[in-house]
Amino acid sequence: MNIQVQAEHGIICSLPHHPLGYFGWPSVARWGNKLVAAVSGLRSQHVCPFGKTVLFTSDDQGRTWSAPQIVNDNPLDDRDAGVISPDGVGLLVSWFTSDTRRYVESMRSSYGEEVDSWQPILSLWTDELVKQWLASWVRLSPDGRNWGAPIRVPVSTPHGPIRLHDGSLLYLGKRMYTQDSYQAEGAIQAIRSTDGGQTWEELGKVPLSEGTYHSNLHEPHVVELASGALLGLIRYQHSDEGKNHLPFSIFQTESADGGRTWTPARPLGVHGSPPHVMRHSSGALVCVYGRRKVPYGQRAMISRDDGQTWDTDYILRDDGPDSDLGYPATVELDDGSLFTVYYQKLAAGEKCSLLWTRWELPA
Repeated sequence: MNIQVQAEHGIICSLPHHPLGYFGWPSVARWGNKLVAAVSGLRSQHVCPFGKTVLFTSDDQGRTWSAPQIVNDNPLDDRDAGVISPDGVGLLVSWFTSDTRRYVESMRSSYGEEVDSWQPILSLWTDELVKQWLASWVRLSPDGRNWGAPIRVPVSTPHGPIRLHDGSLLYLGKRMYTQDSYQAEGAIQAIRSTDGGQTWEELGKVPLSEGTYHSNLHEPHVVELASGALLGLIRYQHSDEGKNHLPFSIFQTESADGGRTWTPARPLGVHGSPPHVMRHSSGALVCVYGRRKVPYGQRAMISRDDGQTWDTDYILRDDGPDSDLGYPATVELDDGSLFTVYYQKLAAGEKCSLLWTRWELPA
């Protein structure tokens, strides 16, 4: 479709030349009468050992934002920050940790001598320390200031769980970790919490469609429809096992029984990922995603029939200087407009900034 939507753009935080000025993989949520954005930030690069979970808040519908608040600065690299307010008062953040030691040699060609500066911190990462912290996590706060201990969860996805109409939390993610190791080939699976995120029940896994493998499917997000059914969208990525569909695209699955069973994931045929999907007050489903081929930027697709059909490639912006961008997430504001956060460079050669776009649902 390639329709440019009328939009206003702004900055949550930009430190483009600071040694720890890189921000990536954010989420946004309504929090009472505020907005809250979570991001992996105050890091040096897309891959590094320094990532932290950082929060920003806005009291004016996203026009201005607070200084960064560090929520997690664990021994490993804290990545992919999700955030929701399960009760309108407290907060839940989600993230996963990464063992940067695995990427040192492959990153040397991109970052050069900077990789050598990581060695003092990486030398402290014993196998025992990595085993203790390598996982997917959630953390709870009753007020946004005081935080409980990290809670290990079996699945991971960039934007974390959602709140269902009955008050429970539903987390559709990729099963990435065991107690002892990282496993990139896990299935897409749902888990559910009825106590605000303290404990989680494992539900169903998403079946593979023909010609796909667990190594193809990553970074899902889920929305609850008015009927109570669930619709999940999933990032499809080429792997050594399977290259049978459009790379860096979106697959769809549904569940009619609260996440216990799912339909096989099927391709939608649109370039862009990973997806974030929400239901607008009009009933429309709004999915935003990053576009990592020219022109680089942030896009949206919209369904007015609960995901049976999608109008794709509404352009939110197409001025990204390169493909290191995306992971957009959206909330609806008081006036019905849409507020999307994402990461992207403001200019070539800079570190990635945390940005926003305010736009209207197209007629």
